[in-house]
Formats: sequence, C-alpha cells, structure tokens
Amino acid sequence: MSKPALTQVSRSSVKKRVGLIVLLALITGAVAYPNAVNPAIDFLNKSFGTHVGHITKGFVLGLDLQGGTRLEYEADVSKVAEADRSGALDGVRDVIERRVNSIGVSEPVINTARVGEAWRVSVELAGIRDVNQAIKLIGETPILEFKEQDTDKPRDLTADEQKKMDAANAAALKTAQDDLKKVQDKPDSFGDVAKADSIDASSKNNGGDIGFIKSTSSYAELYAKVKDNGVGIVPTVLDLSDSYVVAKVDETKDAGQEIKANHILIQYAGAQSAPTSTKATKDEAKKQAEDILKQVNPQNFVEMAKKFSQEPGAAQSGGDLGWFGKGMMVTEFETPAFALKKGEISGVVESPFGFHIIYKSDERTVKDVHMSVIVIKKTVKTDILPPSDGWKVTQLTGKQLSKAQMEFDQRTGAAQVSLTFNDDGAKLFADITKRNIGKPVAIFLDGQPISTPTVQSVIPNGQAVITGNFSVPEAKLLAQRLQAGALPVPIKMIAQNTVGPTLGQDSVAKSTKAGLWGFLFIAIFMLFWYRAPGLISILSLVLYTAISFMIFKILPVTLTLSGIAGFILSLGIAVDANVLIFERLKEELRAGKPYMTALEEAFKRAWPSIRDGNATTLIASAVLYWFSSSIIKGFALTLAIGILISLFTAIVVTRNVMRLICGTSIVKKMPWLFLGKKD
Repeated sequence: MSKPALTQVSRSSVKKRVGLIVLLALITGAVAYPNAVNPAIDFLNKSFGTHVGHITKGFVLGLDLQGGTRLEYEADVSKVAEADRSGALDGVRDVIERRVNSIGVSEPVINTARVGEAWRVSVELAGIRDVNQAIKLIGETPILEFKEQDTDKPRDLTADEQKKMDAANAAALKTAQDDLKKVQDKPDSFGDVAKADSIDASSKNNGGDIGFIKSTSSYAELYAKVKDNGVGIVPTVLDLSDSYVVAKVDETKDAGQEIKANHILIQYAGAQSAPTSTKATKDEAKKQAEDILKQVNPQNFVEMAKKFSQEPGAAQSGGDLGWFGKGMMVTEFETPAFALKKGEISGVVESPFGFHIIYKSDERTVKDVHMSVIVIKKTVKTDILPPSDGWKVTQLTGKQLSKAQMEFDQRTGAAQVSLTFNDDGAKLFADITKRNIGKPVAIFLDGQPISTPTVQSVIPNGQAVITGNFSVPEAKLLAQRLQAGALPVPIKMIAQNTVGPTLGQDSVAKSTKAGLWGFLFIAIFMLFWYRAPGLISILSLVLYTAISFMIFKILPVTLTLSGIAGFILSLGIAVDANVLIFERLKEELRAGKPYMTALEEAFKRAWPSIRDGNATTLIASAVLYWFSSSIIKGFALTLAIGILISLFTAIVVTRNVMRLICGTSIVKKMPWLFLGKKD
C-alpha cells in the first residue's frame, strides 16, 4: 500500500486565516506606530463627523533610557526566620516606597528579589534631583512608636531659650526699623526694599502689595492697627504677633456700616442649634421673650441677657455680639438689627435659632485699606517649642515588638492584626494600657499614625490585637508595616547606577539604530538565500515586531537597555524557525515531492526542532527572570515575549501565507523563486 497523503487545508480556510492575519497586522501596526494612523483618524473625524480619539499609548522607558538613579540593596535576613523573610522584605519595600514618595519622586519602581541565598531590593528613581538625600532616607531604619494622648501643659522657655529668642527678635526689629528709615527717605524704594527683605511670599514679587485687606481674615491683626491711618507710610514699625511690619496705606475706600449689639436669645425644641434638653414649644418661647421685653431697657439689658439669654456663654458675655457688618448674620436677625437707631431696643425677632431681643449700642462707618507691606519674621515660642500634635512618646517602640501578623477574629471573622511583645515590651505595654483605659493609644510608623485603637482593659501578657474595619489586604499591609518596624532588616547598598537624560536619549538612538541594522542584515540574508519564502519570512518578521511593540505598550513592559538587547536578540531567534522550515522544504523538494506536500512535510518535520530549541531558551529566560536582579529581568522578559511571538509568526503566519501563494500557478511558472527546480 502507498503512504497516505498529508491532510490538506482547504483554500477557503487559508484565505480566512490570511485575512485575519492582515487584520492583526493593521491593529498591531496602529498601536505600534500611531503616528502613521492618527492623521487618518483626523481625516475620518473631519469627513464623517466622528469623534474617534488618537492612539496615545506609548512605551514605558526604564531608568537607563529616560535618566535617573538605580540603587541596589542587599538585605541581611540572617536573624529572620526563613518563612518570614519574604514578608519582611515586602515590609521593607513598603517603608522605602513611602519614604521615597515623601521627597516627591515620581513613580518610583521598587522590587524585591531573591538571588541565590541573597535577598535584594532595587529602587529606581526617575528624575531624582538629590540622590544623596534619597540614599540617606532609604537607608534609615523604620521607626515604630506607641504614643498616648498628651495632656501635659506645654513647658515654658528656659532662660537660655528666652535669651536667644529676644536676641533674634531684637535683630529682626532692627532690620524692620532700618527698612522703615529707607522707605521714609526714599518712598519710591518701597517695592525694592520689599522684594529684598520681606518674607511674605504672596506679595514679595509685587513690591509688597497685598491689596485691600479688610475681608481677609489672615490680615485681621494688621487691619486693626492701620484702619484709622491715612494714605501714606505708617510712621512706626507695627508689632504683630508673629512679625514686624513696615506698612504703607496706598488707598482707602468706604466699606459700609458696622453696628455693635447685644441680644437675648430664647430657644424652643427643634430650633437650629438648640440643645436636646430644650423642652419649650415655639409658642412658649415666644411668650417668654415677650415677657422679658416688657422688663428690659438700655440700662439693664446686659444684666437681663446674663440672666435670661439661652445663648451659650451669655452668662459671661451679656449677649455681646461685638462689631459686625452686613452679611455676617442671618437675614432674619440682620435686617431688624441694622434698622434700629443707636441706643434702641427691638421687639421680639424670630430667626432659625429662636426668638431674639436686640439692643443696638453703637454704629460706625468703616473703610477698607489697600496695603503694601514689608514683613520681617519674628521668632516666637512655637519656633523653639513646636506645638504638640496631641500625642506623647512612650518608651514602647518597635524594638520591643516580637511579632505582628494578620489573623481573623474567631467570633466575627473580621480581619485584625495581632501584636506580640518581648518581656520588656510586655511590661511597658501593661503600664501604658493601665493608665489609658477608655483612651486611645496611637501606633506611629515613620512618624505617621497608622492605627489609634482605644484601650478597653489592662493587657498584662504582652499580646494585643488591633481591630477596625480592615479588609484582608489592609490588615496584611498593616502587619507588614508593623513587622518592618519591629524587625528592622538591615540593608546595605551594593550598587548605584546614575544615568543622565541626555545619555538615556543617546542610548535609545543607538539601540534603535542597532535594531534597524540587525533587521536589514537578516532581511538581506533571507532574500539572498531563500528568495520568495525569505520575503514572506521578512513580512512575518515585520508583523512579529509590531506585535512585540503592541505587547510592550499594553502590558506595559518597562524597556531598558538590557530589555532592548533581549528584543534585538529575539529578532534573530524569530528567523531561526523559518530557516529550519525552509531548509527542510529544500530537502522535501529534492526528494521529488509536490510543492504543497513538501511544504506541509517541512513544517511538520521542522516543528520538533523548533519546539525544543525555543523551549530551552524559554527555560533560560524564566531562570534569569526569577533569580536575577531587575537589570537582567528586562532582558529575560523581552526575550521570552519575543520567543512566544516568533512561534506564532513562524508556524501560523508564514505557513498560511506560504499556503496561499504556493496554491497559485506562480510556483510552476517560477519554481526557482520558491526553492524548487524546473521540471
């Protein structure tokens, strides 16, 4: 019996497959090189009124291509249990990321890896300006602290601190007095002196101009001192709470009326801001106000307000509202108050807050002032003794924390974090919880509060649980942060690589040039040696490049110099499969087989060699990726992606295009072009 012929794919199936390949080429080409497609999108939008957006997905360039610094650290995990080392490194990565973010580095890339028995952390900082600051910040040990509420009154300055503050303020006052003399001698120099000496950043570049100030709360103290001055330079240095000011009134304008008033407030249940203890109905409150109105006069108003008004603090203030202008009170109160004459008492006035009796004691016309200032900073107490953040440091820190891990509440199933202290920590924690029952104890990591649990009872056994509305990832992250603070894993910098942006651009240009030359040499070889099949393999290689670029953009793959090297190497490997297939095709044709049969046999017999060769390369890439640093990982990743795509382009793309073309009469007319011989 004769050997059965190979199964042939129908012509229609081949055409469909080639059509899909062409569609894939168009899509990948558009993503890989959008500059050629976006003008066409603009034309379509203009012609048909559509709103299709541009393709803007770009490559993500690594540090060595865009400029920046890569720092490589090795962690000493010798004192950490084998099972906990990965978690400890994750905690270190988290701490480093927060610290790097604090200095404003955009999108830092921080990775951990195990290289043999060594554990490493790589930090990529794109666009970093102060590398030394970053190195210092990263190398610090994570600080874990337990704090309790600070109820102590702030201490006074010591005699030495007071002496230093007085000396600094004397020097500041001398500077302000010298500046005042300068502008008095030469008024036109005010702007120049302000630019040279003033610390007020918002006005310094404008020659000290701060505009009209009456409605600006931050200038209330200044306004109180200058509102009665005329236009011109204020003749003395103004002593404000935090600065000495040389001031000039540039302009004044009428700012309307202000009145001074007292009031008596009677509230009812349901009125705005009325306490829940208020029981009076609206009618009862109104009746009470009317009865009080019959008894008050300008002479006894303050005493009656202290006795009857339900406004908080009225017993001390006598209902004094101070000076206020229009727009500062609710309309229902403001309108009748401004309608009163000086020394007159209103009737019962209703507002959302209840019923009022208003006494207008004074009125005045106010003005706004347009100012220019030279601000000289004073040294104040808070500069020497920073104000408390409300928390007081205890002796309990991460040094006494033995373990932190995420677990689940056995009753509710909620995620929580358990803490275990050593003996010293257990005693300290027992003392802290004993004196803070019913109060919060804050847990700070790197100076930031990460949890503020309330103490429910004394905890004497050195174990605690942090509960809250944690999701599982949040609880894991908190445990990692605590563990990183509790187990400070020493890290030692073993490599530093800094690349300037100009060098990065030069690297991109040279890499592109190398890739184009490599592609050209491959194309020349394939055309010379394999003719038409070589041309088809070149087209497949173009598609291979487009698919690779699309994947690099979409994943995205961070392209580095080593990654580009991996891609360029994969160009040669991508052609290797075609070389095996075409050499096998020559052998089948020399054996006298029909062209289509020889083609199918060539792909079938070349496949084991292609499969095994690429499999070994994929294994090598996997080993490089999992057991090397980030520099080599880029090479391994692009190489592996290239191998997988090359299998597709060689076995699917080249095969189906060859089937389509070789199914025509052109093979019989020009067999030499397709590696065959004339009959």
